[in-house]
Amino acid sequence: MKRIALYHLETLLWIARLGTFRAAAERLNTTQPAISARVREIEDQLGISIFRREGRNMVLTARGRRLVQECEPLWAGFEKALLTASGFEGATGVVRIGSGEIAAASCLPGFVNTVERDLPGVTLELELDLTARMFQQLLGGTIDLAFLAGPVASPGIRTAPIGSVGLVWAASSATAAAGGFARPLPVWSIPDHSPLHGVTVESLAANGVAPRSIATCNNVRTLIEIVIGGGGAAVFPEPMVRAELEAGRLVEVLPRPGRTVRFEAAIRSTESDPLVLELFRRAGDLRIDG
Repeated sequence: MKRIALYHLETLLWIARLGTFRAAAERLNTTQPAISARVREIEDQLGISIFRREGRNMVLTARGRRLVQECEPLWAGFEKALLTASGFEGATGVVRIGSGEIAAASCLPGFVNTVERDLPGVTLELELDLTARMFQQLLGGTIDLAFLAGPVASPGIRTAPIGSVGLVWAASSATAAAGGFARPLPVWSIPDHSPLHGVTVESLAANGVAPRSIATCNNVRTLIEIVIGGGGAAVFPEPMVRAELEAGRLVEVLPRPGRTVRFEAAIRSTESDPLVLELFRRAGDLRIDG
C-alpha cells in the first residue's frame, strides 16, 4: 500500500479546486512550501506527475485529473460519514461566508450565533461585499457560502431562497419639506451591478423623474447617512431604514417601487464538502426580515 495519508488527498483536492498552491495553503492554514512538499510526496509515491505549471496556476495532468475525479467522491463520503456519525458536533474547519449588508443586518447574526453554539469547532470567516463580487468569489472557490441578492441563475451555483425585502424612496425630512422631487434633487444609489440600482432607474422612469445623474456609493449604511444629511434621495431596503422612518429622520418622497429584492443562500453546484453542505442546509431555513 502506498504511504499516502488523508492530508495528502485533501491537499490534492484543494489545489485542484482553487488552482494555486498558495490558495490551497491559505485554505488549509499551512504554508506554500508545505503544500509543495505534500505534492512531491504524492508524486514520488505514485511515480507520476500530477500537476504542470501554466503561468501562475498549477494545472492537472491527464493522470492528475483522473486521480482527482476518483478521489473527490471518496473524500467527500469519508468526511460525511465521520461528521454524520457525530451529528456534526465534532466538525472542525474554516468556512468562508460572503454576505450583502441587508442579510448581514437581518438574518446573518442569528445564523452565526446558531453555528457557534451547535458547531463550536467550526471557524467562520465573514466578508461583506456586493452580490456581483461575491458571485465571482463563490465560483472561484475563495468563499464557500454566500447570501446574495437575487435571483441568481447560473449552472455553477446552487441556491435556496430566504425571502425578500420591500424598498422605499426616502430623503431627509428637510429635503422632503423643501419639496422633494418637485425640484432638482440629487439621486444616490448602490453601483450599477446591484439590483438596487436597476430598481432605482426603473422607478425614476415610472414616476417621470429625469435626474441629472445618479451618484453611487457601495455601502448602504454610508448611503443612509448621506441622505439623512440632506444629500438627495435614494431607494433603500425598508428594514434598513425602518427606524429612521419611524423617527422622522427620513421621509418617503416617491411611491414605493413595485419590485422587491429577493435573497438567496448560495454554494457552488459542485460543492462536496459535507460541512459546507450542512451550513447551506441550515441557511436555507433562514428567513430575511422583509
